[in-house]
Amino acid sequence: MGWILDLYADVDEIRAYGQTIVYTVHENVGHLGIFVSGGSAKKEHAEFSSNIDLIDVLPPGLYEATFEAKGADTTNADLAVGQCVMRCEKRSLDDIRAMGGNSPEDERRFATAKRVSEINLAAYQKFIQPWIKGLVTPQMAESMRNRHPLRMQYEVFSSQNPLMSAAKSLAEQATENRKPVSKDNPFLVLQEQFSKQIVHALDSWRDSQEALSEAIFLNVYGSPAVQAAVGIDPQSEPSRRQEMSAKYREMLQARIAELKSRVDQGGLREAAVRGLLYVGSVRGMVDERSLEALRKLRRNETSGRLTLPQFKSLVREQFFMLLLDPEAALAAIPKLLPNNVDDRHAAFDAIREVLSASAAISGEAASRLQRVAELFGVNTNENSETASNVAPFDSKARAS
Repeated sequence: MGWILDLYADVDEIRAYGQTIVYTVHENVGHLGIFVSGGSAKKEHAEFSSNIDLIDVLPPGLYEATFEAKGADTTNADLAVGQCVMRCEKRSLDDIRAMGGNSPEDERRFATAKRVSEINLAAYQKFIQPWIKGLVTPQMAESMRNRHPLRMQYEVFSSQNPLMSAAKSLAEQATENRKPVSKDNPFLVLQEQFSKQIVHALDSWRDSQEALSEAIFLNVYGSPAVQAAVGIDPQSEPSRRQEMSAKYREMLQARIAELKSRVDQGGLREAAVRGLLYVGSVRGMVDERSLEALRKLRRNETSGRLTLPQFKSLVREQFFMLLLDPEAALAAIPKLLPNNVDDRHAAFDAIREVLSASAAISGEAASRLQRVAELFGVNTNENSETASNVAPFDSKARAS
């Protein structure tokens, strides 16, 4: 994931571009296994697809998705969709650096390989490709494609080969008359030994080929002479990160000024989301159970329901307001609240319910929640059951 370091200086720059990056790591599955491994597909892929809304409403930043198997002691396990609980935990660029990455020497090797590839492609397109196009017809190209060794090695044993029709009938007969043999059958023992020898030979061949390919790559593209020949400074430290353009920076400053000017605009919904973000941010993670609790509250709304894109925009705006000037954003909450005490109670109960869906509210989170209660004018010791039937984010309760 070194591309993150190549593109951004820090997490604030990720947020400045409005980007939300969510990654996950696996202890023993490589990049190919992520796409073809059955075990990973059953776990990570299913969890990601079932929690796409959680990812979609995350405030801009860098997050690591973690998965914890549900158990008997899992809090509100019914709110988690799959077999695991998915969390998106805040991360910094230092977390990416700690995973390791390419050294400057490796970066120069890859830059050299790229330059050599570009030179070869340009030479081919200029000197060879016109001749190939003139000599090879589409029919010849199709015939060459069909007779490629990698394709032929499969097709020669397929039903497309007339000579294999006999093998097909023999295979069907063998399947119908198959009889298991005892484990001490000498032919079965010989088969197992021969199979293990084949596997060992293939593994050894693969390892030797990979070691040879790596050695060739490191020595050829790591050669200062080759690097200098293609225009790569052997002493340079390649970096692809581009500085933020002046035009974008100007647009960003205008957006910051706009958000600051609107910090005291809105109603109960804006106040509730702002309070929820203020308390939840201290945990450094977002849990799928909290989102499911929020969904349940949303389903109880009788009017003025936001669409997902509208809610996403609302969350981002309130997040940036808290990020830019947290004290001013908190101080403005009372101005957003309606006079109706029941509506305030319902909104605060909704905040508390969403926060407690994933874990007990304690420590700094409890202190922040108490501050939000004071801003909402709510006595946390009171029984707020009488307000539980009031839609917490009802647009009718918005301040005028």
